[in-house]
Amino acid sequence: MSHELKTPLSVILGAIQLISQKYPLDESDRRKSTRHLITIKQNCYRLLRLINNILDISRIDSGYIKTNPVNCNIVYLVEDITSSVIPYVEQKGLTLEFDTLNEEIITAVDIDKIERIILNLLSNAIKFTNPGGKISVKVAKRFNNVIIRVKDTGIGIPKNMQAAIFERYRQVNNGLTAEIDGSGIGLSIVKSFVALHNGVIKVRSEENKGSEFIISLPIQLCEENQWHDSGNQNSQSKIIEAINIEFSDIYFIAP
Repeated sequence: MSHELKTPLSVILGAIQLISQKYPLDESDRRKSTRHLITIKQNCYRLLRLINNILDISRIDSGYIKTNPVNCNIVYLVEDITSSVIPYVEQKGLTLEFDTLNEEIITAVDIDKIERIILNLLSNAIKFTNPGGKISVKVAKRFNNVIIRVKDTGIGIPKNMQAAIFERYRQVNNGLTAEIDGSGIGLSIVKSFVALHNGVIKVRSEENKGSEFIISLPIQLCEENQWHDSGNQNSQSKIIEAINIEFSDIYFIAP
């Protein structure tokens, strides 16, 4: 089912990439075609995002979702993910800060799921923080846990809605905010992915002052001694693809 849902979109995206690279047009036609290609590509990524979320929910509900943990320096991993979204932050006129007192914290995590978690939180922070605002990401070690904080100076979440934001299909919309996630399932998946690492996530927020999401993950190592190579080209390409999918509902992307 996963293959059948994703393959047509992958073919479309491949064709778009080929057209944009191989068939140069005159300046006027190029501007028009580029705009259309961007629209097609963005909406393909939107569909991929929705498909990924639906498949993840199905796996979570059936108990078939698995983790593929590898040992990594989670400080570098989170910093790398954070740095990758700088163009989107700057596009909206925000500032982004990454801070840590630890150069290295070695633990085993599922790289893809950690990327999804951090990108979802950053996407929400960017979406709901007005130009001139600030987003900060911090990583620290506390006892035998890794603490990851994603904080913004955005519009915040009403106190009476904070307990519900991790529930599936629950959306925050009090007249001041847009919904936290287009389908109302993004943060519920984040919570499930954190739980798969035996971790917890909580939120602190105040209307018109911002929100802070705090993740606590127990430090653990893979017995197989498998390590993540975050510097290779494939890892970088996967992060870019993950950003395109996660941010597809609010940003235009290059064809």
